[in-house]
Amino acid sequence: MALDSDSPFSSNAPSTSEDIAEQWEKVRKAFHTSIMVDTSLSSLAQSLEGADWPLKSPSETPSKYIDLSYEELLLMPAFTMHPERVPQLLAILQETLAFDEPFGEMVADNPGADDRSNPILKNFAKLEIPEDLPISLVALTQETREYCELEHIATLKDFAIFAQGLSQNVIVGGDFRAFLNAISHIDQVALAQFLPFRPGLKGLHLMEGLALTARGYSTEIQAALAGKYGARLGAEDKVAAKNAPSEELAAAEDVLTRQASAYVEYFRADLANLQLQINDGVPLMRLASELKHPLVESVVTGLLRPYLTLPAANAPSRTTTPPLADSAVPIPKKRGFFASLGGLFKK
Repeated sequence: MALDSDSPFSSNAPSTSEDIAEQWEKVRKAFHTSIMVDTSLSSLAQSLEGADWPLKSPSETPSKYIDLSYEELLLMPAFTMHPERVPQLLAILQETLAFDEPFGEMVADNPGADDRSNPILKNFAKLEIPEDLPISLVALTQETREYCELEHIATLKDFAIFAQGLSQNVIVGGDFRAFLNAISHIDQVALAQFLPFRPGLKGLHLMEGLALTARGYSTEIQAALAGKYGARLGAEDKVAAKNAPSEELAAAEDVLTRQASAYVEYFRADLANLQLQINDGVPLMRLASELKHPLVESVVTGLLRPYLTLPAANAPSRTTTPPLADSAVPIPKKRGFFASLGGLFKK
């Protein structure tokens, strides 16, 4: 994240005690409503790619300090012999707020505006992200998914309108806020954690949707599924596959199979385009190579094969060693559910 020009980590950092004291008063009061108030200062510093916070006690969170005035802060044992820590603490809180605030900017002071003026929908339009994408195809936690169901949020358009109508005093956190911050910044890398979106391109894509689900699993699960779908695994991946718990493997396959059906239903045009390329002689494994993750590519191509007509010579997927010849491998449906992402994609 780019540092603010007033950050103590920048060349324009406040240089006098009076400047630091003034900025401390502003930032500590603003931080009382931040969802990061009880987050480790070390974690916040690392996420901002600045110098790590030197104190490692579990109590080292913003809430430990934000009730203190600047003068009181200087009297704390952590700062009496290390006054340089004050501007560092100020910088961590300032930059965390800088990341946190776009959510408020996106939804404030305009609850009655029509759809055309909705800034979230405008950003979706810039990226050619369809408003009618079901929320069930967004990578949200089970808690957020249930919250969306409670508020009757079924599509991205519903999500954007609901967010615009929120009072600025309403505090929402977790991936709900993270998703809104990602779209408010048009942070394409962050958006790809929630949507079947490929940074650098516009629109949403079928293969990225399946990859989004597959990436939520451990290497052991990915390797086991890749092998089951016909990939030839290297020695390391074979060991990983053997270590995949059978119940988790069955649950993962169940979720992926159901998600594949849902994505294929929505992305029918993408599926048709894949079939045209395959008919023109492009191997399915080559089409999946854009995912740049061999195990995930193998899982995705395995999930897609039941929906495509493949020539006998078409390889099943890109693998960690030379691939086998392609064949239509059926995907058995098993019951269960995976826990690696806290309920991702579960209804």
